[in-house]
Amino acid sequence: MAELRWHPLTRDWVIIASSRQNRPQMPKDWCPFCPGSGQVPDDYEVLKYDNDFPALSQNPPIPDDVADDFFKTSENYGKCEVILYSKGHTTTIPELSNEHIRKLVDLWCERFTEITKDEKIKYCFIFENRGEAVGVTMPHPHGQIYGYPFMPKKIQLEVDSAKDYMAEKGKCLFCDMLSHEEKDGRRIIFENEYFTVFLPFFTEYPYGVYIMPKRHINYITEMTNEEKTAMAVTLKQTVGMFDNLFDYQFPYMMCMHNAPVNSGDFSKDYHFHIEFFPPMRSKEKIKFNASSETGCWAHCNPTCPEETSKELRDAYNRFMNKIK
Repeated sequence: MAELRWHPLTRDWVIIASSRQNRPQMPKDWCPFCPGSGQVPDDYEVLKYDNDFPALSQNPPIPDDVADDFFKTSENYGKCEVILYSKGHTTTIPELSNEHIRKLVDLWCERFTEITKDEKIKYCFIFENRGEAVGVTMPHPHGQIYGYPFMPKKIQLEVDSAKDYMAEKGKCLFCDMLSHEEKDGRRIIFENEYFTVFLPFFTEYPYGVYIMPKRHINYITEMTNEEKTAMAVTLKQTVGMFDNLFDYQFPYMMCMHNAPVNSGDFSKDYHFHIEFFPPMRSKEKIKFNASSETGCWAHCNPTCPEETSKELRDAYNRFMNKIK
């Protein structure tokens, strides 16, 4: 069974992909992403790999006969790709060179461009799930790209908020938010010429930092050569900061928010940025999304952003001292 089902209460599509339930837990002595597996080249640095268990397909099956005059279905059209960060099975982003991560940024841009050529794709989502705490079944360093045939609800909310703010204030909502964060300063973790890493005033997660380009751009593909290199360095430093927070490989969900595609002009309203959702609220404790968060989207952060930002700055400084 593979289809989209319309959720009339939230006005959003739900992906039904029952085949993914049977994804295998890979054996410890074999990995399809490692050279020698027969699944990938014998040597590579970064690599695009078509998902073996895609939730969306450019050749989707006909939806099951379950719709009626109330319940709606649609084909689960789309694209699902895996992006391999390195041939090293246990290599982490902080262990990669800046030049290597820059090649990863270039591959993200290349695949974003290619996927969005398909006019049926309305949103292209680059992301990474890291660690068993967020359900990762494959430890080899990798992320994914999904091309959706609809605009996901959270993106729709961000777009609507940005358009309303532009209409009211005549300014970019994201640029204004960054300006106020920089003016306050307490939640800024670190910055460089092109990017600012900060813990938002409203963060839902104790360590849920944002990476935001200082220049207003809609898409990752609009970055200059210098910005792409700076993004590579910023990502390395951000993940290195996380790993030094509690001195272990820190789990997280990394979500790149580009503007929607093939859906109109968002040039003035939307601002590309990266959001992190780390599940840890302390060294040993996980922040679970319980009833309040899940049932009514009323998030509760059990920490104070002005205090946890101090922890993150300290972890960032420890990482930077290690690599000097």
